[in-house]
Amino acid sequence: MISAEEQKQVLSLVRQTKDLILKEMKNEEVMVKGAANYVTNVDLAVQNFLKEELGKAFPDIALIAEEKENTGLSEEGTYWILDPIDGTANLILDFRMSAVALGLYEKGEIVFGAVFNPFTDELFHAAKGEGAYLNGNAIHASSTEHFGDAVISYGSTPYTKSEAKNLFPIFYNIFMKCGDFRRTGSAELDMCYVACGREHGYLERDLKPWDYSAGTIIVREAGGVVRTWKGEEPTYLTNGDILACAPQFEEILLKELAGEKKS
Repeated sequence: MISAEEQKQVLSLVRQTKDLILKEMKNEEVMVKGAANYVTNVDLAVQNFLKEELGKAFPDIALIAEEKENTGLSEEGTYWILDPIDGTANLILDFRMSAVALGLYEKGEIVFGAVFNPFTDELFHAAKGEGAYLNGNAIHASSTEHFGDAVISYGSTPYTKSEAKNLFPIFYNIFMKCGDFRRTGSAELDMCYVACGREHGYLERDLKPWDYSAGTIIVREAGGVVRTWKGEEPTYLTNGDILACAPQFEEILLKELAGEKKS
């Protein structure tokens, strides 16, 4: 766990990425990694900046990040988990729903997280046992009582479109029972929106650790729930099928997700 002063230092570094992001976007270069999977010079610039600065401030903490090879990881280790740009496709389209997401993993759990949208100047953060905050103001998951009023966000797992035939019937069943759906294209922002009550639930399959680590602590410290689709604790060092929601809707959503049919 890092101290309050160290947290302020990290949050300052995350905020400093805004100018870098806006500068790099002026000469944007897009590289394709796979189906619907992209990396830009913006991703690389942010990752290099935070890798260097975090390395100076916390030389004993290794970095796990999207645009690097991550090997030799131990469940008993301590790591920064970074997504330099969560929502790269949104960034390319100037959709302005992208975020820098940084989590701190310690021996099987996430103890600190920060998620920053440079386009809205919204910085979400949380530390274990200290509550969750948006730009310094406390946030809480929604207290909406009826699932029929709930707004649920989902990820369509675009990297493996063959899963659509299994996933969309589940999404349909949930949609018919909730109030409405959202699809933002940023897992970490969706989790933060659950934390501050803008959404009541978020679900997506096969998320990478950097897609959900920072958001996990923010949701939980806001009074929300984060589980795998099987109702288990995420592992954080491997891919996960993630559900984040207000606690009153956990049972309903897990029941729907348990009805998934495998091909």
